[in-house]
Amino acid sequence: MTTFSKIDTRKYAIYSRKSKFTGKGESIENQVEICRKMLKSKYGADDDEIIVFEDEGFTGANTKRPQFQEMMKSCRAGDIKVVICYRLDRISRNTSDFIKVFEELKSLNVKFISVSEQLDDDNPLGKAMIMLSSIFAQLERDIIADRITDNLRELAKSGRWLGGVTPTGYKSVETVGSITSDGREHKAHKLEQIPDEIKLVKLVYKKYLEFRSLTKVETYLLQKSIRTKTGRDFTRFAIKSMLHNPVYALADEATWEYFTNNGMQVFADKADFTGRHGIMAYNKTKQQSGKTTKPKDNSEWIIAVGKHKGIISGKDWVEVQRLLEHNKSKAYRKPRSNVALLSGVLFCKKCGSYMRPKLTQRTNKDGELIYNYMCELCEKSKRTRCDVKWAKGNELDRELIEEIKKLGADSSELMKQLKKGRKDFSESFADYQGEIDRLKKTKAENEKGIKNLLNALTSAGDTPAASAIVQRMNEIENENKQIDQSIQEYSRLISSSSITDSSYETLADMLSDFAKSIDSISVEQKRDLIRCLVRRVEWDGETADIVIIGAETGVADAEQLSPQREDSK
Repeated sequence: MTTFSKIDTRKYAIYSRKSKFTGKGESIENQVEICRKMLKSKYGADDDEIIVFEDEGFTGANTKRPQFQEMMKSCRAGDIKVVICYRLDRISRNTSDFIKVFEELKSLNVKFISVSEQLDDDNPLGKAMIMLSSIFAQLERDIIADRITDNLRELAKSGRWLGGVTPTGYKSVETVGSITSDGREHKAHKLEQIPDEIKLVKLVYKKYLEFRSLTKVETYLLQKSIRTKTGRDFTRFAIKSMLHNPVYALADEATWEYFTNNGMQVFADKADFTGRHGIMAYNKTKQQSGKTTKPKDNSEWIIAVGKHKGIISGKDWVEVQRLLEHNKSKAYRKPRSNVALLSGVLFCKKCGSYMRPKLTQRTNKDGELIYNYMCELCEKSKRTRCDVKWAKGNELDRELIEEIKKLGADSSELMKQLKKGRKDFSESFADYQGEIDRLKKTKAENEKGIKNLLNALTSAGDTPAASAIVQRMNEIENENKQIDQSIQEYSRLISSSSITDSSYETLADMLSDFAKSIDSISVEQKRDLIRCLVRRVEWDGETADIVIIGAETGVADAEQLSPQREDSK
């Protein structure tokens, strides 16, 4: 009996990365070419068996790179048998990240090779060397981080501004820097006060010491229409950030004691804290690509006496920090309602703010807790910036559900719009698809022409005709690229056009199912269903407009949604 072994159709993957578009280091092209040569010499791989994944302009600090993620997706799908890279740190400079990748490749039966270090996971020694090289890559990263910290400590002695978004009240101005041994001047910057903004900062500190509450300061600023330097309304977060920033504090005895007692690294003598300059704090936050900036531990802060003028006495600034810390336990938390259905989709039509539910201690005749929806700006400004009436939440939710039930009827305005959209799509689809078919035919003819030119190029050898043939092949390649772009655009138009037959049926079924099931499901499920259909609901104090997803205007009868709070004073 004849037996046949299973043919391995999996591909070889080359991964290359370069963090910056510069001429330094191995280029993406060189990395790929070196890996390609190894695959051909060691495994006899043909070009059509090799897939190249390239990330240029991406850091090795993490694995959140588009082509890298695409490669791992192909590995998980069973399409890759070997992953090869020019150097280990092309995969990641982070040891834990690399180990995770290496272990996953191993579990997927995907071989890993690093050319530069001559590392191969075929044997225990190779695996150990891969891990060791990864550890050294992490060590290099940690050394770089330490150097950055050391540089910050040195810069702290100068008290200079290192750049970035300047705090409210200041602007960055260039000053005379140091002169290097070769006569070049290093530019330096310091903060200079902006009088009008300084008044705003002083007011915020004054009111917080007076009210001892972020919420009350926010209300005060809203009532007075006092805005941030970017023209936005102040929020509790913006106020707290300003109050917590050491840049405003005078470098005096009170701040010296505060920073030293809290374990911060102070790079100045106590004699320098004379009360004439402000504080400059470095290394306060941990910044990671793709992640929210987080504050570092106090022990990592680097404190210096700045070149700028401070504006808040050390005594007042320290008292503000004490109050902020004391108030943490009773900090504002956005109230949540377990019964309101429109949280997140209900907006005030007068000012555009969110309307959020507020529970009462009363119940209605059905035993439900009574709640109202209130405009956030109206509430925070004590009705000085917006005076919209509150909505009766129980009634508004109930009437909205009834309106959505009606949308499933063939006679509803929404179903009429969907039918019209389906008809328009059918007409445009034929035109777009016809153009795509024509472009694909042209591309196929071009590719056939390229094959013929390749044959001619082989015959031409090293003659003047060869150059003309290559030029023509490049022209056809460019034409095919333009054709691909056009095909993608027509495909996008098809996918983004109004509504297909299948999606029409899906929406129609969804509306029908909504009407049948809405009364028997949980509150959470009702919220989910509403978000599948409703983009937003706008309340003007008397009536509410429903804006359905995919519609440009509200399709509900606004007069039918008019629950209003009896006592909205």
